Amino acid sequence: MPALIDPEPLLGDDDLGPTGRPLPRLPEPLPPDPSRPKRALIIAMCNQKGGVGKTTTTINLGAALAETGRKVLLVDFDPQGSLSVGLGVNPHTLDTSIYDLLLSKNTAAEDVITHTVVEGLDLLPSNIDLSAAEVQLVSEVAREQTLRRALVKVRHSYDLILIDCAPSLGLLTVNALTAADKVLMPLECEFFALRGIALLTDTIEKVQDRLNPELEVLGILGTMYDARTLHSREVLERVVQAFGETVFHSVIRRTIKFPETTVAGEPITTYATTSPGAAAYRMLAREVLARCPGA
Repeated sequence: MPALIDPEPLLGDDDLGPTGRPLPRLPEPLPPDPSRPKRALIIAMCNQKGGVGKTTTTINLGAALAETGRKVLLVDFDPQGSLSVGLGVNPHTLDTSIYDLLLSKNTAAEDVITHTVVEGLDLLPSNIDLSAAEVQLVSEVAREQTLRRALVKVRHSYDLILIDCAPSLGLLTVNALTAADKVLMPLECEFFALRGIALLTDTIEKVQDRLNPELEVLGILGTMYDARTLHSREVLERVVQAFGETVFHSVIRRTIKFPETTVAGEPITTYATTSPGAAAYRMLAREVLARCPGA
């Protein structure tokens, strides 16, 4: 197993990170206690704007968490099936998908979950059938709770469950937020992406008030950051000014490696294990575990 991160160049009390704050000195995560019963922490990756790095973050954060010895389930909750494609699964050839798990009483989670190339990392795949679920769920009783009921049956088998949400604020995303304990918001370092955070925050507050009072914001993650451009730096600075410590110290920079990993069908932690992108997601995994001590 590769070292999670080299603590010397990336972590230090006096070093300023890309967010303009001193980087924390985060300890290497200990493996989970095998004697403790599993009850997965559920994290929804949510942003109604497309192309901000939700799927990339779900795959690579999940893989980085699995490197720490945790058992992780990735849930593809987007009808486009990008998460499944990014892990080498062809959505068009699936016999069963999360659609069947949501709407068929005869489908068990074990029938749908597949293993990935990363040890300890499993996938609940999706395809275009899921787009029909949003329509069919409208007539269901407690329709916002459908995903939560489906995940209850597998929650004891995993340490963390990461949900890759669709780029909308429709019923599927509300289902994900209702099922989740935490929500992580990937934010492209671009002005229009920044404007959408207020709308997303409003939706999260409504879910907290009406459906899931336990839901908490885990953090905002700057993605597609390019330190060479003034625009990226200004947007990231403005996000930190507005949201303070809610913003992760980890920032995901633009790199050609991420599109390459999609073609390869594996996370960057295995495709380019020593790359800055892999190091950034390993640092993010440390931050997530530091913010969620029981995970």
